[in-house]
Amino acid sequence: MEDEAKRPSLYGARLWRQVRHELLNFPIGLVGFVVTVVLVSVGLGLAVTVLGLPLLAFGLSSARQFGRLARARARADLGSSVGEPPPLTPRRAGPAGRVVAVLSDGLSWRSALYCVVLLPWGVVSFALTLVLLIVGWPALPWAMRALAAADRVLVEGLVGPGALAERVRELEDDRGAVVDTAAADLRRIERDLHDGAQARLVALAMDLGLAKEKLTEDPAAAAQMVDAAHGEVKLALQELRDLARGIHPAVLTDRGLDAALSSVAARCTLPGGVRVRVELGGGRPDSAVEGIAYFTVSELLTNASKHSGARSASVDVWRQDDRLMLAVEDDGRGGARVRPGGGLAGLAERAEAVDGVFVVDSPAGGPTSVAVELPWRTRAGRPG
Repeated sequence: MEDEAKRPSLYGARLWRQVRHELLNFPIGLVGFVVTVVLVSVGLGLAVTVLGLPLLAFGLSSARQFGRLARARARADLGSSVGEPPPLTPRRAGPAGRVVAVLSDGLSWRSALYCVVLLPWGVVSFALTLVLLIVGWPALPWAMRALAAADRVLVEGLVGPGALAERVRELEDDRGAVVDTAAADLRRIERDLHDGAQARLVALAMDLGLAKEKLTEDPAAAAQMVDAAHGEVKLALQELRDLARGIHPAVLTDRGLDAALSSVAARCTLPGGVRVRVELGGGRPDSAVEGIAYFTVSELLTNASKHSGARSASVDVWRQDDRLMLAVEDDGRGGARVRPGGGLAGLAERAEAVDGVFVVDSPAGGPTSVAVELPWRTRAGRPG
């Protein structure tokens, strides 16, 4: 009895939103049909005159507004996740540019088609809903579910932003993420140079200046200062090498992923070490993909050694058709999650920026497994 009480009612708020949607289809469809057909028909008929094309563009713009209303209604009443298309941006300024932009916009023409189709569909859905409200009460929830599904298909197919627009939006988001990551990397490099090698080289210059002054007065003290400066030079060179390795290691450029990842594994501080297996069939992905793969594995091993409590890890890299596959696993305590602003989120954004996939499986108690799938080459990449 308790489970039945918790079960949502078939005659709840969702049903009445669907009923509202179907009843409004007819009046909205009627207005949209009249406005669109009249304006578009007159505009096409007068296309050879100076008024025809602007009138046609006005009709299509009006249809676009009906499409916006349809998307808002679908989200509010039908639970649709249809998004908003990007704003219409004319390539040229002025009224003529606006007219050309509207006439060449696929969504505007699809919105006009939606306004034409909505009237007969609105008559059917209005009449059926009204009849069911009067005499078909037991069948109402199931009929509304079917009508709502048809409405969602109609809206998403005709006035939705379309796959191309969604892809453009995703690429813009990915580009923004990559730009933010690059800016963060530049700030990190600047900070490391300022606080590390630069500060050390400034101190080294001062020590050498003091040693020069003492060279004639106290040669033994000057020699000691030169010896100390020599040690500082070694430390500064090591810091610069580490910094350069964090930008793009020479071993990756010269010898590829196998050697570069083996070098990363050798530097990892896990007690049981890291097993690396790279099988690329003798080919190499393009340099951008290599860089993403390298930094992804490097960051994951760093996380494993610092935060997971793991004793050992494994790295597997292989080629599968036109994709580069990575699998990194450690035997740590688990619990890793991709959180906004976190390190794993940054790695996921890098992978997604090149149409890659980044998946984390890290149950409490471990182990943690990360699977990454990258394209073998990007559009501008070298052939593999």
